[in-house]
Amino acid sequence: MPAPDQKSRAIRSFVRRSGRITPSQKMALENYWSNYGIDYRESSIELPTGFDAVKMEIGIGNGDALISMAAADPRSLYLGVEVHDPGIGRCLNNIHRLELANVRLIKHDAIEVLAQMILPASLDRVLLFFPDPWHKKRHHKRRIVNREFRDLIYEVLKPGAVIHAATDWQDYAEWIAEQFLADDRFENLGDVQGYAECPEYRPPTRFEQRGRGLGHGVWDLLFAKR
Repeated sequence: MPAPDQKSRAIRSFVRRSGRITPSQKMALENYWSNYGIDYRESSIELPTGFDAVKMEIGIGNGDALISMAAADPRSLYLGVEVHDPGIGRCLNNIHRLELANVRLIKHDAIEVLAQMILPASLDRVLLFFPDPWHKKRHHKRRIVNREFRDLIYEVLKPGAVIHAATDWQDYAEWIAEQFLADDRFENLGDVQGYAECPEYRPPTRFEQRGRGLGHGVWDLLFAKR
């Protein structure tokens, strides 16, 4: 799969923050990464075998949703992609505490991970829960869902496999729906607007709960690769 254009990658969907990392999170990064982490590289990777499906969550935050799904679905391998050390550290601690053998983490830009590390037609599900909406119009160019993202998702999904996005920003829900409804490579699994019922496997996240507390709605969007 070709690498993302270097000029386009100058605009990223995230801002790297130093953030405060706790001693426990730092310890987890130092001691557990070798067991549960996959280092970024510019070539495809061989994933652990023996699983019925491979599912990737992009932007795991503190990892709570990833951990919940992996614990409830031990026959699937879960890949979590995140750029921020505190979230990775917290997630590593929980993986170790729960002795989850079906979770691996990648600490890098998800676009480059999809383009470089993931073999075509190898993922059964891609999950994008509550990505940064970049709600100011001048920042819309930073939104992760765009043509490049759709191309990469189409490449890595198996036929019939699903991209599942969720957001508590209506404007971003409309943006995501518009992107995928206009792409005939994907089948809409929701209503005519692109919105679907929240599947049982998606746990409520911290961002969702915060959004509901602010009076926001929550929109789930599911599209399958034709």
